[in-house]
Amino acid sequence: MIDAIMFAVLLLLGFGFGQLSEKRHYRSIIRREKELQPIVVVGSKHPPTGEKFRQVLVVGNVVVASDYFKSFVASLVNIFGGRVRTYEPLLDRGRREALLRVKEQAHALGALQVFNIKYETSRIGGRVTTIEVLAYGTALLDSTLTTEPAMHSGSDEMSASAPLSIAN
Repeated sequence: MIDAIMFAVLLLLGFGFGQLSEKRHYRSIIRREKELQPIVVVGSKHPPTGEKFRQVLVVGNVVVASDYFKSFVASLVNIFGGRVRTYEPLLDRGRREALLRVKEQAHALGALQVFNIKYETSRIGGRVTTIEVLAYGTALLDSTLTTEPAMHSGSDEMSASAPLSIAN
């Protein structure tokens, strides 16, 4: 009996704190997406033509964990089969957060465009589902800049390649 009560309490706590955390994270994501909206991100492999750019790799990654309640519900769905809807917000938050980190890094470099954006997703094992989402792309920097833009703190040192000139 005590085990059943403990299980129910953990489920309720997981649900409550999970919902609170998810809503807080989504508010942060929406606010930052509005701030970084001017930075254009495209999946095209080809940069805009007719301009000279310096290219820099920009990377953003995030690890997001599911709460206990969602993990429990997903395990039930796995038994019966079907779409695991409880994990969809987890993946959405992971992709959006990783992309925001790419945009933040591009912004710190002074770039207004990132092209050839790609995503990698992996699952990290354990009792609670945890995923890592890695987003990366090429930031286009104005080749006429004479000084290196400052990187935001905590980033590894990066070097920009020579300007890229693409004719029409």
